[in-house]
Amino acid sequence: MKLNSLVGFLILFTLVLSCKEEPTIPKPKAKMRLEYPQGKLANLETENFSFKYNQLAIAELNGDKAYTISYPEMKGAIFLSYKKIDGNLSQLINDSKRLSYEHAAKADNIVEQPYVNPEEKIYGALFEVQGNAASQSQFFVTDSTEHFLTGSVYFYIKPNYDSILPAASYLQNDIRGIIETLRWKK
Repeated sequence: MKLNSLVGFLILFTLVLSCKEEPTIPKPKAKMRLEYPQGKLANLETENFSFKYNQLAIAELNGDKAYTISYPEMKGAIFLSYKKIDGNLSQLINDSKRLSYEHAAKADNIVEQPYVNPEEKIYGALFEVQGNAASQSQFFVTDSTEHFLTGSVYFYIKPNYDSILPAASYLQNDIRGIIETLRWKK
């Protein structure tokens, strides 16, 4: 019986000595993984153009030839503005590029991606603004003779690039979809 008591005591003693508290190491802050569903496409028709947009968004006319495609879940929107070309194409392009590059003060980088679709007479560029700028994306498209459409993405929150990157990427994909499905009207 003494041997059983001695073995039990040794096991208990070993367990007590082996139970030490682990040093507390600060754990990194968790980041939410934001995923947004892929919506079906709806058609926006105006007197000058049409395009398809994400049905999860709300499209509305904001005034004379100005449109907003709102994404309430993301607290963001794509703002569009249409202008007729009246011998001022180079001025419209320069203004659009200037607006995009005004974000350079806060941006880490601005990536310009040209877009050319000669079959549909759509020419333009998408500007991806990386960093804590007010707008994460800007674009313009034109047929170079009559129509000029500009757009930009804004969020209704203070820009923090790391936090809004998933939403900004989602809206950039939607902008690409708008540009690719855009059709001018005569």
